[in-house]
Amino acid sequence: MSNPSYRWIVLAVLFSSRTGLGLQFQTLGSVSDQLIESFGFTHTEIGNLIGVFMLPGLLLAIPCGLAGRYITDRLLVTVGLLALALGGTLAAFAINFGMFAIARMICGIGFVVTTIYFAKMVSDWFTGKELATAMALLITSWPFGIAIGQIGHVWLAHTYDWRIAFIVASIYCGLGAIGVYTVYRIPKISTNPAKQNQWKLSKNELTLTLLASLVWALFNAGYIIFLSFATHVLTDGGFGLAEAAATISLASWVFLFSGIVCGQISDRTNKPDLILYFCLAVGIGSLLILPMTEYALGLSLTFGLFGIAPAGVIMALTSQAMAPHHRAFGMGIFFSSYFLIVAPAPGIAGWLFDSNANSYWPMLFAALMFLLTGIFNAAFRFTQRRLPPLDLSSN
Repeated sequence: MSNPSYRWIVLAVLFSSRTGLGLQFQTLGSVSDQLIESFGFTHTEIGNLIGVFMLPGLLLAIPCGLAGRYITDRLLVTVGLLALALGGTLAAFAINFGMFAIARMICGIGFVVTTIYFAKMVSDWFTGKELATAMALLITSWPFGIAIGQIGHVWLAHTYDWRIAFIVASIYCGLGAIGVYTVYRIPKISTNPAKQNQWKLSKNELTLTLLASLVWALFNAGYIIFLSFATHVLTDGGFGLAEAAATISLASWVFLFSGIVCGQISDRTNKPDLILYFCLAVGIGSLLILPMTEYALGLSLTFGLFGIAPAGVIMALTSQAMAPHHRAFGMGIFFSSYFLIVAPAPGIAGWLFDSNANSYWPMLFAALMFLLTGIFNAAFRFTQRRLPPLDLSSN
């Protein structure tokens, strides 16, 4: 496209479509109380169904990265969004745990495909400082969808039926597929990744990529556990379900602002690790004292302002872990390790909830995930200093 402003139209469509990923993911967590009441599910089973969404990534992340050699990004993302719509529709008509698990796995297939290629599509259209801004905006689309779901799905379930929440999310993903297929085009200046990318990583790149993936996975595991179980902490403390969901959703709403600001502060001060450790410490504190429900509003805001704000800072580790011409394959490795951690985390949190009959245990587990995030970030920096510098030039 010759119109230079077209890239911002592309970004708007990608942002809107990727919002559907968060919206579809959050369906089950938002209607979990209705599912427990209707089907007798335990919190462990609810946690497993939340985690199953991430399970296909264990097997498909690398093949999906390789698929880009033969299939266009536009078609891959379109099919991924349609898979999310199909899985959500099947969930709306599920009558037992097995049907829900299959539906969530179909959604997960769509999730892993779109997750890999949304980021690549933005990288193809933006460069330099614009790329950092565009990528920060893209990252916020996931919590934006979750925030809408935390309020919207609860309202739909109470006003109509829990199945309506899945149907609405599926319709949105279907519309997103139409939008991407209709609007997205490969930029004329884009090179052919099948010719340029090398489908291997050096030993040093592999080491750093796996460490970066652990940092990102542990961080997201903590965030997902918070999203999935924090409302139970508040309802146990006397909140109504709608009030609890709205309160917890504030963290995701605030992140739409704090995530971008945190990235800009990191870029300007050049102190990403200090910023990360401070934010993680505040996030851990917020999780640990969440049962003090009289401060729930402030704690949720604090968690959004600081706890999850350094998402972009963490994701930037990938650009330091592998050379540009290795990133297509390297991101497949990155997300394989990511899904290995994230997929079982909600189930473990649910098991802790059931075993101890106490909603505080998942918050302790989430706090542990944040603590390990900081530890593995330190391990990444330690390893990075001991290895020979990587050639991170694009040539």
